[in-house]
Amino acid sequence: MQETIEQPRVHVEQVAAFAVLLIVDSLHFVFARLLLPHIPPMTSAFYVLAIATVQVGLFAATRRNVDWDLGRSRFAFFAAIGFLIAASTVLSYTAVAYVDAGTAAMLGKTGVIFGLLLSVFWLRERLRPIQWVGAALAIVGLFIVSYQPGSTVALGALVIVASAFMYALHTALVKRYGQHMSFLGFFFYRLLLTTLFLFIFVVAFGNLVMPDAYTWLLLTVAGTVDVVISRSLYYLTLRLLTMSLHTIILTLSPVVSILVALLLFQTFPSVSGLIGGATILGGVYLATRSR
Repeated sequence: MQETIEQPRVHVEQVAAFAVLLIVDSLHFVFARLLLPHIPPMTSAFYVLAIATVQVGLFAATRRNVDWDLGRSRFAFFAAIGFLIAASTVLSYTAVAYVDAGTAAMLGKTGVIFGLLLSVFWLRERLRPIQWVGAALAIVGLFIVSYQPGSTVALGALVIVASAFMYALHTALVKRYGQHMSFLGFFFYRLLLTTLFLFIFVVAFGNLVMPDAYTWLLLTVAGTVDVVISRSLYYLTLRLLTMSLHTIILTLSPVVSILVALLLFQTFPSVSGLIGGATILGGVYLATRSR
C-alpha cells in the first residue's frame, strides 16, 4: 500500500521540477536582451555570474561546506571550464544584439549536436545511424537560419554557435573529470572561476562600469533565476532522469523563449528562422531519442 502512495508523489515532484526548469532555462537569452539597453553584454555577464557566486558562496558558508582543498587540488580543471563558460556567456549575451531571443534559443540547441560529436571523437562513444541523421538535420537547420543575405542574423547565428560549442566542450570536460565531485563544491568553484575570467575580460576591454539601481535589480534577478535556480535544477533533474530524456525535454525551452520574447519585446522569429529552428530541434530530437 505504501509503495502505491509514494510513486505518484515522486512523479509529481519530477514533473514540477521540469516545469520550473523549462521556464527558467528558456529565460537565458531573454535576460540577456533585457540587460542589453542598460549595460554592455560583457559587463552584464560578469555581474550576473558574480551575484550568483556570492549567493552560492554564502549558502555554502552557512552550511560550513566550502571545500578549499577541492579548489586547490583541481584548480586547472575549474580554470578550464571557467574560461569556457565565461567566453560562452559573453558570446550568448552579445548575440541578442543581432538575433531575437526566440531564434537565439533555438540556435543554442546546436550545443547538443556538439556534445554528441565530442562524445564520439573525444570520449570514444558510438553514435547510431539515426543520431548522425539528426546531427546532419540540425546542421541543415542552422544553415537555413544563418543564410539570410544582407542580414545581421548570420553574424548572430555564428556567435551563438561558437557559444554553444564552448558550453558543450565544458560539459564534456565535466563529464570526464568532474563526475565524482560533491555538487555544492563543484558548483561553487565553477561559478567562482567563471566570474574571475569574466572580471579579467571586462578589465582588459575597459568595460567595467557601475550599474544604476534599476540595472542592479535586473542583474540580481538574472543571477538568481538564470544561474542559481536554473543550473541547480538542471543538475537535479539530470540526476532524476536519463541524459537522453533530459535533453529531449529541454528542447521545449525555445518554445517558451519565443512566447516570452513575444510578450516582452514584441519580437517573433522570421519564417526562415522558424523553419530553421524547427529543423534544428527536430535534429536534436532524433540525435538524442535513440539513446
